[in-house]
Amino acid sequence: MANYRICLIEGDGIGHEVIPATRRVLDAAGFDAEYVHAEAGYEYFLDHGTSVPQATYDAVENTDATLFGAATSPTGEKPKGFYGAIRHLRQKYNLYANVRPTKTRPVPGAYENVDLVIVRENTQGLYVEQERRYGDVAIADTVITKDASDRIGRYAANLAMKRDKRLTVVHKANVLPVTQGLFLNTILDHCKTVEGLNTSTMIVDNAAMQLVRNPRQFDVMVMTNMFGDILSDLAAGLVGGLGIAASGNVGDKFGIFESVHGSAPDIAGQGISNPTASILAAVIMLDHIGDHETARRLDAAVNKVLAEGPRTRDLGGTANTKEFTDAVIAAL
Repeated sequence: MANYRICLIEGDGIGHEVIPATRRVLDAAGFDAEYVHAEAGYEYFLDHGTSVPQATYDAVENTDATLFGAATSPTGEKPKGFYGAIRHLRQKYNLYANVRPTKTRPVPGAYENVDLVIVRENTQGLYVEQERRYGDVAIADTVITKDASDRIGRYAANLAMKRDKRLTVVHKANVLPVTQGLFLNTILDHCKTVEGLNTSTMIVDNAAMQLVRNPRQFDVMVMTNMFGDILSDLAAGLVGGLGIAASGNVGDKFGIFESVHGSAPDIAGQGISNPTASILAAVIMLDHIGDHETARRLDAAVNKVLAEGPRTRDLGGTANTKEFTDAVIAAL
């Protein structure tokens, strides 16, 4: 009997390429797992009229963790009945912490010596998707609660204490004192009880500039949903782009781990996608479930290939998905 059960959801587009590549790497690393394949996303919706079938809920709930490939979310007016699969799964399983490590990798143009984590509240803010329109006026609600703010603050503080004991609370309470003020002050109240934690605050627009000017000043940053969505992508750009950016969606019971890039329909099916982000999502997953030794081996193998080649096209190389994956397996 395998040590772990892992749910694999390829999703849309290049998800059908990067998830199989990641499984090859996990197998080569000797990760002892039984895999359960499940479906979700826009492609599944077009064929079946729902974004996430019951079988996928069953798979997520009866495995140790889930790896998610990529999801298409059409812009503009959504088809009737469609909902974004990954956002829905975050809400359904109360995956309140979106954790985005940003670490220097040996790729062209990356900032040196960056090692920070953005913790994004994952269930509230503007992303509750409560919008309405009255003629030429459109209104979107933002939802901030004390309980959710305290929960994400505790998660971020605990993470910071395991790292460099530095936490930056990013906010816009100077303009939005009711909603952002509740978020900020709730977290600060908790941080006062954490002995040894060095807590600072920063307005979000300044945080964007400071990330570009000197990202090394940050260790763990915590913020609301939309701010985290934006700044984590900015941070990814400092160390090589979305092709190497991974995240974890973590709750008290379940965890779904994903590459940050989209489904890339312009290159889907060509076998040239970069599986790095998906492999690094597996690294986050392995740490989450406690297999730290395999996580470190995978991380080191990815760094070796990024440094020595072959690299995929988005990183200035010529390797296709299989060639890059083969190289990571060889580096193991």
